[in-house]
Amino acid sequence: MCRSYSGVYREGMERLAGAGIEEAALDARLLLEYVCGTDRNTLLAHGERGVSEKEYERYATLIAERGGHTPLQHLTGEQEFMGLTFVVNEKVLVPRQDTEVLVEEVLRNLHDGMRILDMCTGSGCILLSLLQYSNDCTGTGVDVSAEALAVAWENYRRLQGQRPEMNAYFIESDLFAGIPKGEQYEIIVSNPPYIRTDVIETLMPEVREHEPLLALDGRGDGLYFYREITHQAGGYLSRGGMLFYEIGYDQAEEVCGIMKEEGFQEIEVVKDFAGLDRVVYGNWFG
Repeated sequence: MCRSYSGVYREGMERLAGAGIEEAALDARLLLEYVCGTDRNTLLAHGERGVSEKEYERYATLIAERGGHTPLQHLTGEQEFMGLTFVVNEKVLVPRQDTEVLVEEVLRNLHDGMRILDMCTGSGCILLSLLQYSNDCTGTGVDVSAEALAVAWENYRRLQGQRPEMNAYFIESDLFAGIPKGEQYEIIVSNPPYIRTDVIETLMPEVREHEPLLALDGRGDGLYFYREITHQAGGYLSRGGMLFYEIGYDQAEEVCGIMKEEGFQEIEVVKDFAGLDRVVYGNWFG
């Protein structure tokens, strides 16, 4: 039996909608494109295209998994971020659009030849995006998870294949423990775990059940990693260096206070596309 592309799409959309998937239409289309190797124009211009039995069976399996709230990106193995394609899996957080605000804010202050330290690097998407859109910068990504770092290295190899001059290195370390004393950076950037432990159970199942707890749990009040990183950051920043954080929508006041207590100056808060506080940064003058 030969099924039409548009018919298979409608079937997938209806199944996802019935499973309560918020973006059923989008996810059904993206999964069909993934299975068939097509693009968004196929549905519009070539809806009568046939879908083979093998393609249909694969699609039906993925729709069932997505209907069970497995993240779309875990099914396709990729996520777009800052105009780049990153490998992702269940060992790293899926890069989110909100985090692009952090990257864009760092880029405004990033100059040629700077050294960047990305704390809690995960997939490496922040550090590698900064290196992609700058010149002659070098970067170190740090994470406590060896499995996350394997993903970061893979993303680095893929991007370096297109841009051989990209210069990054990844270190398995509990925050600064593995960074040699005396290392100096002009930029430290971090999207650390910042969700309060008691809130994690309330998160949507795609996050709560499929993304790594290690990358989500900011401990009691969600501020543990801001305190730890900020307390040590001055020892690794050159004079005039800058520390950038992504924060939760209700954490700006507390994170600004932590940075001020540790001697950071000219502290600023930046809002995201929804008008919520998303980035805090400050300067280090020693």
